[in-house]
Amino acid sequence: MSAKDIFHDAVKKGLEKESWVITDDPLRIRSGRIDMQIDLGAERMIAAEKGEEKIAVEIKSFISSSNISEFHTALGQFLNYRFALKKQQPERFLYLAVPKTPYETFFQLPFVVDVIEHFQLSLIVYDPNDEVIVLWKK
Repeated sequence: MSAKDIFHDAVKKGLEKESWVITDDPLRIRSGRIDMQIDLGAERMIAAEKGEEKIAVEIKSFISSSNISEFHTALGQFLNYRFALKKQQPERFLYLAVPKTPYETFFQLPFVVDVIEHFQLSLIVYDPNDEVIVLWKK
């Protein structure tokens, strides 16, 4: 089992504050005989007639000395998880959760913006101190 991200609980609490029910911690999926663990699985009722909305969230801290190395790892995980989810749980939408400060700095660099757009990454921006979600970006 992989170690939880340092801000795992902050993101979990932030989602719960927005009425998400954590269903999996971690969300385990198996695809092509490969076992994977996405940090969180969650769902919430949209409206009685619409049913449930389901998400998976991969949490990253971006606290290492190299944001680009963390970004490379996060991007690879995100793409692999999205591919596996499409086959195993197509109703679930995948997000990459990143802290507010790196989002406001590193994630605004032209290269990073272009990569996010090219690969259509969906982001959750969270404040690890206040344990809240500050932005959902599809």
